[in-house]
Amino acid sequence: MPTNLAIDQHLLEQALKSGGRKTKRETVNEALAEYVQRRKQQEIVELFGKIEYDRTYNYKKHRKQA
Repeated sequence: MPTNLAIDQHLLEQALKSGGRKTKRETVNEALAEYVQRRKQQEIVELFGKIEYDRTYNYKKHRKQA
């Protein structure tokens, strides 16, 4: 889908140099993928300490049944 964006040229040039991609399109797509990945990782990190688990659960026992 074609899109016109006002992208900071200085940032784009830095991204092109550091990312090693050949085109602006590849650079922007990779940057967007990394952005999404980091946000998902942050959501997981925020769960640390919030999930309760059953201390009596025997994962080894269930592993052998599979």
